Amino acid sequence: MPTLIETEFTGEITWLGHVPQGDTIRAEGRDFLELSFDGVAGERHFGTNAPSCVRVRNLHAEGTEIRNVRQLTILSQEELDATAAEMGLATLDPSWLGASMVVRGIPDFTHVPPSSRLQGADGVTLVVDMENRPCHFPGKEVEADKPGCGKAYKAAATGRRGITAWVQRPGRLSIGNTLKLFVPDQRSWAP
Repeated sequence: MPTLIETEFTGEITWLGHVPQGDTIRAEGRDFLELSFDGVAGERHFGTNAPSCVRVRNLHAEGTEIRNVRQLTILSQEELDATAAEMGLATLDPSWLGASMVVRGIPDFTHVPPSSRLQGADGVTLVVDMENRPCHFPGKEVEADKPGCGKAYKAAATGRRGITAWVQRPGRLSIGNTLKLFVPDQRSWAP
């Protein structure tokens, strides 16, 4: 019996981005991304392993080499729209947010269960790591293009910042492709 259940939900890719290595998280829009087991070549979060960051500081000293489960940042179009509205903006450019991908059609996307899978028609498969909590870096990028709005980002994006993911099966993703959502077949944790 499969331990991942196919859901009725499919996400259409509406935007793809490449986050270059360097001091900024600003992404560059792309029509497609080639994914290897290490993520997207040349990206900020490329690699099988990576130095640990603040997300796991209670487990590892910052900079400790660990498995890279943050190869991609995936956002929801619906959640982007809600965040923009709360900030008083007509739209929120995903390039400001260090996004690898934006999908439309999966409700409550930021809270899909960890270990869920997003799978393309050709078999390319991404594994959901966890919710990507808002931080101050996207706010800096918003502020650069929309002066006076950057400080509002973190609060507006709480619970709507999307997820981080890693590549389980490589392949190509293009704008307009769809990804089917599979969720773990297990009850919620109840200690």
